[in-house]
Amino acid sequence: MFLTDYTIYGIACVGVFSLWFLYFHVADYQFIEFSDENGKIILRYFKAVKFGKGQFSSIEFPQHLLQEAYFQNSMFGKLSDLTLLVKTKRGVAEYPTVSLSALNLNDRRRIQIVLNDILDN
Repeated sequence: MFLTDYTIYGIACVGVFSLWFLYFHVADYQFIEFSDENGKIILRYFKAVKFGKGQFSSIEFPQHLLQEAYFQNSMFGKLSDLTLLVKTKRGVAEYPTVSLSALNLNDRRRIQIVLNDILDN
C-alpha cells in the first residue's frame, strides 16, 4: 500500500483549498484604492483571488456627476458592496458593483461618509 497513508492528507488539503477558494470567490475580495481629490472620484480595484491574469479596473468621474451611492451589506455586515450611479447626457448610468469586503469597517465608513458628503453638497 504505497502512499495510501497520505491519501487522507491529500484529500484534506484539496478540501481545505476548495473551501478557501470558494469563500474568497463568493466574498469577491478586491484590493481597492479610493480617492476624492481634485474634484474627482477615483476608485481603482482588482480581484484578490483569481486564477489566470488579474484584471485591473478603474472608475473615475467628476464629483458633481455622482447621482447616488448604494452600500449593500450581507452576512451580518461582513460582506459589503458599493454601486455608484452617475449622471450622463442620456440619463443615469450605473457602474459595476465593487466589493468592499476586504476593507476594514473604518475604511468602509470613511468611504461612505465621503460619498454622502459629496451627495449632500
